[in-house]
Amino acid sequence: MSQTLAIIDFHSHHVPASWPLATLSNFPASQRERWERINARLADAGALTQGIDTGDIAGRVVNIPTALFTPGRQVPAADTFRKVNDQVAAITAAQPGRLHGIASVDAFGGEAAANELVRAVRSLGLRGVFLESEQDGRLLDAPEARPVLTAAAELGIAVFAHPVNPKGLTEQLARYGQVGTLFARGTINAAALIALVEGGVFDALPGLRVAFTNLAIGGLLHVRSFGRRAADGQTDIGVLLRRHVYIDTMGFDPVLIRAAADIVGVDHVLAGSDWPIVSDEPISRRLAASLTAAGFDPTDQQKIAGGNTRTLLGL
Repeated sequence: MSQTLAIIDFHSHHVPASWPLATLSNFPASQRERWERINARLADAGALTQGIDTGDIAGRVVNIPTALFTPGRQVPAADTFRKVNDQVAAITAAQPGRLHGIASVDAFGGEAAANELVRAVRSLGLRGVFLESEQDGRLLDAPEARPVLTAAAELGIAVFAHPVNPKGLTEQLARYGQVGTLFARGTINAAALIALVEGGVFDALPGLRVAFTNLAIGGLLHVRSFGRRAADGQTDIGVLLRRHVYIDTMGFDPVLIRAAADIVGVDHVLAGSDWPIVSDEPISRRLAASLTAAGFDPTDQQKIAGGNTRTLLGL
C-alpha cells in the first residue's frame, strides 16, 4: 500500500492584484496565451490554498517575485520590497500552518536591503528570503550582494536563489518556446550556484544555506566535477555542497532528482513545483511516482516531500 506524502511545495509564487503583472511584456510574444492563463492564477490568493483544501499538498512556501510586475529588468524601488514583505506576511498569517512566507529583497541592494531582510524576519516572522540570481551582469558573489547574504547567514534563514531572464540568451532561445526560456533561466541559476562556490562566498559565510531550482542542475554537476576545489583538493567539494546547497524537484524528473540527492544529500532535496507557472496541476501522484522511480525509500520520500522544507525553514 502506497503512503500519502505530506508535501510542502517550496516553490510557489503569488502576486497580489495590487501589482499589475508585466509578464506579457517580459516574456516572448509566442508565450502570450500561456502567460494570460498563468497571470490569472498568480493574482488569485484563493488559488494558493486550493491544493491544500483538496488534500493534494499539505502546505506552500509563498514568495512574491517583483520581476513578475516590473517591466523589463528594472530594479524596483526599495519601498516596493517593504510593501511586498508586508503583503506576504499578511497572506501567510491568515493561513497558519498551511502557507509559509519568505521575504523578497534586492540581492544587490547593499546594507539597505539587508536591513529590510532583518525587519522581514524579526518583525514579520518570514522564514527565508527570495533573491534573484543575477542583476546587470552581477552574480551572487558580487560585493553588492554580500550584505544581504551575510544577514541571511546571521539570521539563520534560507536563501532561495531564483532564475531570471538573462539578456541575450533569453532572446536567442525564445523561438524554442518554453524549453528555450527555461534553459536560459536555468543557465543563469546555475551560474549563480557556480559563483557562490567558486567565488568563495560559502567559505566566507559558513552558515549560509541556499536553495536553487532543479534548472540549476548543470551548475551543480560542473562544480562537482570541474570546480577548483575538485581539482586542487582544498575543501572537499562534496562536503561543501552538502553543507550549503539545496535543490528543488521542479520538473519532477526522477533522474535529475536522484542526481541532485547523490550530490547534495537526500536531506537537501526539496519538493518544489514552480506553481502556478511551470506546474498548475495536482502534484502528489507525480511526485510520488518520481521519487519511487528514483529509488527513494518511504522515509526519504517523506523527507523530500516536506520534512526537509520544515527543517530548512524551522517550521
